Amino acid sequence: MIALLQRVSHASVVVDGAVIGGIQAGLMVLVCAERGDTEKEADALLSKLLSYRVFSDDAGKMNRSIRDTQGGLLLVPQFTLAADTQSGTRPSFTPAAPPEVAKQLFDYFVAQARVQHATVETGQFGADMKVSLTNDGPVTFWLKTKRQTAS
Repeated sequence: MIALLQRVSHASVVVDGAVIGGIQAGLMVLVCAERGDTEKEADALLSKLLSYRVFSDDAGKMNRSIRDTQGGLLLVPQFTLAADTQSGTRPSFTPAAPPEVAKQLFDYFVAQARVQHATVETGQFGADMKVSLTNDGPVTFWLKTKRQTAS
């Protein structure tokens, strides 16, 4: 799985003219499932995401995680993160998980996040979303879990 996280001062998602999710200071995270991903990859990605130190401590160093700050977490499904852009001028989405699998993994990811973190908002899988945010820093990181291969 892939996550593109951005430290934000605020972020929101609008579908059909209505705000369906929004946070103040925290992380806005685009989440993508790739072919072959399972709940194991989702768990690993969430664990890393919640512990990833991107917020400043009193000395101004990135030493605090979203768990430490108790900031908001806005999770937005985004299959285009899996795009293969190696050739041509049009991306291929073959590496992305099929929609039914991706939705199941996104829903699982969100459910697990809600168990482990107080403030979790989401986008809507498959919807035409308008995502607004103010990137704080700017601070943006790309996280990816590796699938374990059988030995």
